[in-house]
Amino acid sequence: MKDFRSLIKSIAYFFCSLIVLIVVLFSGVLLFEFNPSLFVKTEISAKDWKSKDTEAELALGFMPSNVKYGYQLIGESPKYMGPMAEDPDMRYAGNNLACVNCHLKAGTQVGSASWIGVTDRFPQFRGRSNSEGTIEDRINGCMQRSMDGDKLPVLSREMKSIVAYMEWLGEGLPKEREKEFKGFPKISIPEVAVDLEKGKALFSKECTVCHGENGKGQRFADSTKGYKYPPLWGADSYNSGAGMHRVITAAQFIKGNMPFGQATWDNPKLTDEEAYHLAGYINSFERPRKSNLEKDYPDLKLKPVSTPYGPWADDFSADQHKNGPFPTIIKYYKLEYGITKSK
Repeated sequence: MKDFRSLIKSIAYFFCSLIVLIVVLFSGVLLFEFNPSLFVKTEISAKDWKSKDTEAELALGFMPSNVKYGYQLIGESPKYMGPMAEDPDMRYAGNNLACVNCHLKAGTQVGSASWIGVTDRFPQFRGRSNSEGTIEDRINGCMQRSMDGDKLPVLSREMKSIVAYMEWLGEGLPKEREKEFKGFPKISIPEVAVDLEKGKALFSKECTVCHGENGKGQRFADSTKGYKYPPLWGADSYNSGAGMHRVITAAQFIKGNMPFGQATWDNPKLTDEEAYHLAGYINSFERPRKSNLEKDYPDLKLKPVSTPYGPWADDFSADQHKNGPFPTIIKYYKLEYGITKSK
């Protein structure tokens, strides 16, 4: 009887070991298919380099813990560092936007101010402060303007995790591909002022399916996650000091990314002029007011021509700085100050 039991145990151990071996082998095959560099050192050409699939890497457990927290912060900002945060001390953002509402596909989409390689571009000079700024300064600029809130403490876990996520996205980025992920697509700036009626018609045709006729956007079923499609004006949108409140900047973003799911930076749906009128229409509505904007750009000559708030280093009207036409202002800075402006 003992011999029989011993035989049964041996057979059971054998089959358990076989199952474990199969699982290990299967996992190894999956890992190799997903990321062969874990097993062999491979040289990836600049052309073949691909940005990370953040959702897949999260699901497979490839995100380091600090990077994962950074991903959560930028993806569900209201829940982790905004009005929906359980801890009142964590409510740094003043609206319910998420970082990914502008930095699309978790900061990986070309043409939407992608974060791939962004940390390698800092410190950099910022005209808004007339000084060298760090990546942390840049993040806090968004916190105070696009998120209409307060600065994250530079040494906080939250700030470190967001920076870690950005650095992780840029791992292995070839030098030849760096420019591809910078900023927004350029546009040819129209010689005319914004036409609000044209902008309104374009908004009704191209934007209402996601953002609604009232521009208030669509929230997720779980409201703590914020917006699936963000509000474009009103109390829960970016404030008057945000870069997106400048018509030229907004037009660049719109051309390269909107309508959502239809346009890309290299295959836009809207023309430059359509994006321009649409941006002007969106920015014609009320939104939160940022205080102390007069302190922006200590050297007024460095102020973007479409900055809608003064003072300016010229005598053009406030309306022209908000709605154009901008080429005449650009020409003025070239002739008067020798400065070539693109926005």
